[in-house]
Amino acid sequence: MSNKVALVTGSSRGIGKKTAIRLAEKGYDIVVNYVRSKAAAEETAQEIKKLGRKAIVVRAHVGDVEKVKAMFQTINEEFGRLDVFINNAASGVQRPLMELEEKHWNWTLDINSKALLFCAQEAAKLMEKNGGGKIVSLSSLGSIRYIENYTLVGTSKAAVEALTRYLAVELAPKNIVVNAVSGGAVDTDALKHFPNRDELIQEALRKTPAGRMVEIDDLVNTILFLVSDDASMIRGQTIIVDGGQSLLV
Repeated sequence: MSNKVALVTGSSRGIGKKTAIRLAEKGYDIVVNYVRSKAAAEETAQEIKKLGRKAIVVRAHVGDVEKVKAMFQTINEEFGRLDVFINNAASGVQRPLMELEEKHWNWTLDINSKALLFCAQEAAKLMEKNGGGKIVSLSSLGSIRYIENYTLVGTSKAAVEALTRYLAVELAPKNIVVNAVSGGAVDTDALKHFPNRDELIQEALRKTPAGRMVEIDDLVNTILFLVSDDASMIRGQTIIVDGGQSLLV
């Protein structure tokens, strides 16, 4: 696997950063993508290089199709291949439904949903040159459950899960395996943007049968399984990693 390459969008922090580092530990060279924090992205790349792997940093707003195409052109020029694409970058406006505006819809759906379709198209072009690949997206329980102030993000993640199914079928002839991972509440930097963060954490602790919140490694372990050959017959699925929280009504 010494020549294999993985792109992790939004890998300057949180789940994306940990996924990028764990993939590097498995022998992948890494494309670190970011849009705002260059310093944090460079830090991720340095950690990967310390593991003896190659890492390049590419700034690209994944909600902008032209920026997406430019990013994949850079990947092609630097590596000439792509084996794994982790669709992790996410954003979103979190407000009550009646306070949402069209610009909030466009921002959230562009980054969280449109990005998967157009990144997957570009990824597939590189993957099929080398016999196939793996695509894994990050979703959340808000795609199937009501979460306060989460209307747009939940809707965008539902679209991600639907796209995952369509991509899995249409990319299968190219030997590209497509799945998603949906997590319960994880106490990352992203959760700090929730106006009701403390309530979400307490509810997750109280309502998770496993007796603890989901941690970043729980999600990353599942991502790594899905990109392994052991998971090659899992296609178009959203694997829920929530300690059983979604089982309780």
